[in-house]
Amino acid sequence: MKVFVAGEYDVVVIGAGHAGVEAGLAAARIGCRTLLATLSMDNIALMPCNPSIGGPAKGHLVREVDALGGEMGLNIDKTAIQSRLLNTGKGPAVHALRAQADKKRYQFTMKETCEKQENLDVKQILIEDVQVEAGKVCGVVVETGEIYRCRAVILATGTYLRGRIIIGETTYDAGPNGQRAAMKLTDSLNRLGIKLMRFKTGTPARVDARSLDYDEMEIQPGDDEAAAFSFMTDEPTRSVAPCWLSYTNEETHKVIRENIHRAPMANGVIKGVGPRYCPSIETKIVRFPDKERHQLFIEPEGIHTQEMYVQGMSTSLPVDVQIAFLHTIPGLRHCRVMRAGYAIEYDCIDPTQLSPTLELKNIRGFFSAGQSNGTSGYEEAAAQGLIAGINAAMQVKGGEPLVLKRSEAYIGVLIDDLVTKGTNEPYRMMTSRAEYRLILRQDNADLRLTEYGRRVGLVSDKRYVRYQKKKEEIETALKTLNNTMLTPSSETNEKLTAAGMGEIRTVTSLFDLLRRPEADYKKVCGLFGLPEISAEAAKQVDITVTYEGYIRRQQDQIERMEKLETKLLPPDMDYGKVPSLREEAREKLASVRPRSVGQAGRISGVSPADVSVLLVWLEKERRMKQEEGAENGIS
Repeated sequence: MKVFVAGEYDVVVIGAGHAGVEAGLAAARIGCRTLLATLSMDNIALMPCNPSIGGPAKGHLVREVDALGGEMGLNIDKTAIQSRLLNTGKGPAVHALRAQADKKRYQFTMKETCEKQENLDVKQILIEDVQVEAGKVCGVVVETGEIYRCRAVILATGTYLRGRIIIGETTYDAGPNGQRAAMKLTDSLNRLGIKLMRFKTGTPARVDARSLDYDEMEIQPGDDEAAAFSFMTDEPTRSVAPCWLSYTNEETHKVIRENIHRAPMANGVIKGVGPRYCPSIETKIVRFPDKERHQLFIEPEGIHTQEMYVQGMSTSLPVDVQIAFLHTIPGLRHCRVMRAGYAIEYDCIDPTQLSPTLELKNIRGFFSAGQSNGTSGYEEAAAQGLIAGINAAMQVKGGEPLVLKRSEAYIGVLIDDLVTKGTNEPYRMMTSRAEYRLILRQDNADLRLTEYGRRVGLVSDKRYVRYQKKKEEIETALKTLNNTMLTPSSETNEKLTAAGMGEIRTVTSLFDLLRRPEADYKKVCGLFGLPEISAEAAKQVDITVTYEGYIRRQQDQIERMEKLETKLLPPDMDYGKVPSLREEAREKLASVRPRSVGQAGRISGVSPADVSVLLVWLEKERRMKQEEGAENGIS
């Protein structure tokens, strides 16, 4: 086979799933000549699992991707067929937007966006080797002989890296939905000394909508007019297709228990580690034997298809067993299976080999994002892809990398968890993983992150002007509320009483008035002639006033933690020379090589006592350097 140089790029992205498209678009928009390599032009931004975007914590990630200038939020707003705001009975910290996608329309709309993007070439090629010289990426090799020279590579292979489909006793090498797998790239990564893991995920059967008994299920309509994911989308998403709710029962569980010996998880066929928070139905039955039923959502995969997704019933049992247990479920007793459920095993890298920029510590210019890093979910992938694309482009252009703190974004929590703690199972983002949930809300992602997106070159003038206007409205409104005082006159109390608010007995600021459960900015604005502001700005004002005390406490916590984050550790530090460190701590610190004492304290196996030892050592080193400087006449 003839090998030849087919082109030169600044950045090459391997894989065009949800991580790959965000990485490719970001690098191209920042101004890097970028190649987006996909195994199939027809599968760009494919949704091989559930046809939805968002939900608890995941919706936060999408809002953050959008605020930074990414594409996922815009794309789902264009292609959603149902949207719902979840957890509305709880506080704003856990409110979460979720949308059903027309999965083919989502896919092809993202494909069109990539194909039209300046500086971005999209090619259907299978990359089998990453070339490295003197510890730095220099190119990639394609199965058909082409070499593409480059300055940075982003690995975004999803579940295609040595992928293996498993359905009962049947196994074959493939990516999702039976697509081609990348079978030889693993060898290249092994040669480069990259530590790999073997994970597993799965998907449920798809059933024919015409074969369902809808009167046996509970309809789950979307919101009449749901909020958008993107801060740039003006039109609300109108729900045009409902979902349906059903449950498993004892008959379902009996079928599964009687055939559990045929489950690949039980007979040793599956070697990879599966997801804890989205287990297969057979895992649920084994793990929770006393649970009488499990919830299932029957979700449409699009407007122009009859395929329905059975959410909550991921499985790799043989097809005859799948049909048997589906036919025990209300609403699905006569269903026709269009696609069987399956498990897929795949290779991914140990993410503790990455720095917080998502670059491999030992290979300059080699980044990784998405399920390649051991995560699960489209949203987690998109968030990592965006950061990897930004940082690859920043490195090529000699700019400052973007590293988000845990106190700034769910994206910061996600990446810090991966590179600091690693993961021994597919990682899923959850609100419980974030220490500062009240500050990291989905509604204020633009206020938190737009400036970062502007700095790296992904936030357009139009977006920035809109952000500045909203920010100014909020700041002006809060200042006015604090400075406007009400005296307890009969006229004032009559107004308040008529508006359903209690009387005041002492001089009260409008800010304090707004703390009352029955008050909101729109109502107070109408009563006392305050400047009208946008609904989004008014919402921010209401939340800021209502939760002021809690927000202030979290800010205080962040300030205390920041003191440890600013105490940086030398990248080449020899932990073997730090006295009093336990052996386990030395090994973990040497492996992860944390950037700061704060990050060191989050490493599994590093105790508070070890952190104290590091602080003492840093202070000793600082004093020694200070004394050496004084001896040499340096002030």
